[in-house]
Amino acid sequence: MTTHNMLIAPDFSPERFAGWHMFNTLIQKRANLNMHLNIPASHAEQEQIIDASDTQVIYANPFDAAILIREQGYRAVARPIGKSDEMVIAAAANSNINRLEDIQAGATITMADNRDVKLIGLRLLEAVDIEEADLHWDITETYQAAARKVIKGDAQAAFFLAEIFHSFSRLTKTQLSVLIESDLADISHVLLIKEGFPDTQIFMDAVLNLHHDDDGKEALTELGMPQGFESMSEEDAEFMIDLMQTLLD
Repeated sequence: MTTHNMLIAPDFSPERFAGWHMFNTLIQKRANLNMHLNIPASHAEQEQIIDASDTQVIYANPFDAAILIREQGYRAVARPIGKSDEMVIAAAANSNINRLEDIQAGATITMADNRDVKLIGLRLLEAVDIEEADLHWDITETYQAAARKVIKGDAQAAFFLAEIFHSFSRLTKTQLSVLIESDLADISHVLLIKEGFPDTQIFMDAVLNLHHDDDGKEALTELGMPQGFESMSEEDAEFMIDLMQTLLD
């Protein structure tokens, strides 16, 4: 039986790791497919895997999805229900940065390598007349590393994927102060399939029906998407890509 490659973008909180393995096991069983699961540790490793192997299925963040759809022959087929990609800007609780307006030109912002989070954060900073070129950027391997840098005072603020921020321990969160959290609703991670993938229909049937039984519900709950996935049309994908382009412009 042919083995297909599935890659999961690395920007999820660590407690979701087991959920993706449960998801992969169930999809293989129900679609009768061999799926090799790749979970890269960083965005750089993600790009290496995509460049080096024939990856048929990718769960991608919206920025990467736009590029993969427009340039690399993928199409968006599904997205998690009720799970948009929001972001948080936070500073150290004991710092003198208590609101967005306290971030000044020349400040250091730390974050993991997640470009949609950066785009949304920069849009939020426009309200206080701060642009990308006004800031120093410290890109870390993980959001946890970014949190440590802010707490230690090595950066004035950090950008976080909201889900990851809210998954931090209570101790970590007490040392951070939320300056703002986005509320966009229309931007989310999406499930992409490469054009020509011969088993698209049986794969999609398995994904879209996961929420109908206890095993599937358990896996989806582990992933933080208890309502499961909904199909995504080409028009839906184009709308989201246009929205990402608006953030870029």
